Amino acid sequence: MANVPPSPARRAAVVVLLLTVLAVATAGPRAPLYAALAGGSAASPLAGVVGAVAEVGLLALVALVAGLAVVSWRRDRARLVGLVASGVGVVAAYGTSELVKLLVNEERPCRAVDGVTTVLACPPAGDWSWPSNHATIAAALATALVLAAPRLWAVAGPLALAVALARVGAGVHYVHDVASGLALGTAVTALVGLALHGPVRRTRAAARFVLGPATTTTAGHRATR
Repeated sequence: MANVPPSPARRAAVVVLLLTVLAVATAGPRAPLYAALAGGSAASPLAGVVGAVAEVGLLALVALVAGLAVVSWRRDRARLVGLVASGVGVVAAYGTSELVKLLVNEERPCRAVDGVTTVLACPPAGDWSWPSNHATIAAALATALVLAAPRLWAVAGPLALAVALARVGAGVHYVHDVASGLALGTAVTALVGLALHGPVRRTRAAARFVLGPATTTTAGHRATR
């Protein structure tokens, strides 16, 4: 019997489980982990790179989503609809992280841990730490990309992880903040995206029934009979 690749839901569940375990394991020793990573980054020649990734690394994922949207608009409208559906999950993930922040009120490590030099300035008081919004959005965007184009996991996954780690290295988050954010962004976007996958597929099937099967022109573009 041929090997059946794991479903997107199962893959997302495994990722969320691993990230959740990491978040729990690093919550206890949060202060020494933070001091080692943030302090080491600030003293490193790569401090500027860490700060840049922490501040604008998300733009790389946004650019990937935009590029995939443009390609899908021209070649595969059904995938574009699926990408937009996952985009709803990205918004839901961000909203959830904001709500959790307001409920938990965890102080930023750059205010709670003394004696650590940071790459970035500490966010203002009231801008809570857990979970990391940047990590949540990074994971949500990466999940949306992978649901729409699974082959992009090799690019989207490392980019999301780099953004999350840079937030710790830059001194504005604990490790468990970013691990929790990655888990949250993955879980919410996958749940919403996969929940909307059925309606999107049925819409595509209905369109094919009404418009007829697609053919390919000599220019390589899809057309309907």
